[in-house]
Amino acid sequence: MTDDTKKAGPDADVVDEAAEAEAAENAVPEQAEPDPIDVLKAENADLRDKFLRLAAEMDNLRRRTEREVKDAKAYSVAGFARDMLAVSDNLRRALEAIPAELKTNSEAGISGLIEGVDMTERAMLSALERHGVRKIDAEGEKFDPNFHQAMFEIPNTAVPNNTVVQVVQAGFTIGERVLRPAMVGVAKGGPKGDAPVSAEPGTSSVNEKDA
Repeated sequence: MTDDTKKAGPDADVVDEAAEAEAAENAVPEQAEPDPIDVLKAENADLRDKFLRLAAEMDNLRRRTEREVKDAKAYSVAGFARDMLAVSDNLRRALEAIPAELKTNSEAGISGLIEGVDMTERAMLSALERHGVRKIDAEGEKFDPNFHQAMFEIPNTAVPNNTVVQVVQAGFTIGERVLRPAMVGVAKGGPKGDAPVSAEPGTSSVNEKDA
């Protein structure tokens, strides 16, 4: 009997079926090819998302840069302005120290000197105002701890409680910030105001924002 004759028969069929079953188990399933249109749509959506994110970041950067440039222009002179206010204070003290009779009955030389000091002070304040430094109008206003520093209380029943009735030292703002709070005296004993004074006399309730 030949080899071909030996392979034929029922046993050969069993062997072939077992081999086919094993091959089917070990076979790697074929993956379907992705649709090119779906691939392009996904890539387009990803690129669009990246573009929108980049555009938003650039817009935020532009706004932040504009704000920083604006603040730099507005507050770059803050330190210099604060020093100039000290000079202005000294000029004002010099004028207030001159007796009233000397102002009215002084000789031409003295009168010219007084007028010169007064003009110098006004010119300095005018120059500061051109750079955004403005005086705080405090007298007669309700005490505001954001702009005023309470130095003492004055008994006064004619005005509402916590009304600023005396300004010891003028306050100034630069842009939207307080350059220096106004040192004030506030009324006590009058009709009740909307809010109490939040600063003890002699202490500051204003946090100055340095540029």
